[in-house]
Amino acid sequence: QVQLVESGGGLVQAGGSLRLSCAASGDNFYNYAIGWFRQAPGKEREFVGGVARRADTSLLEDSVKGRFAISRDNAKSTVYLRLNNLKPEDTAVYSCAADRTGPWYIPRLGHEYDYWGQGTQVTVSS
Repeated sequence: QVQLVESGGGLVQAGGSLRLSCAASGDNFYNYAIGWFRQAPGKEREFVGGVARRADTSLLEDSVKGRFAISRDNAKSTVYLRLNNLKPEDTAVYSCAADRTGPWYIPRLGHEYDYWGQGTQVTVSS
């Protein structure tokens, strides 16, 4: 069992940057892969990227590669999602999720995750 809290969202202009954090508590953070999802109003939730239990194993969706970066700090029980060169279409609620899985596996589907944070709003103005 783990609790997740996202932070770092806000309102930025197009081209700006944000650093989102997913802080975990309640269990050994190393037991969990962490995924990032986003959902805009009227749109389905989509996978953004994730990091495996091993911090050197991560992935990002093609739509954000080159602009976003994901990292994991097990000492701080936190996963970061750096959002660079933001575009209005990046506007969404960004949520992190945790899955107790193998050391190199990163789930890409929401139903694979057992624990979710409440999300943090990212709004990008044109």
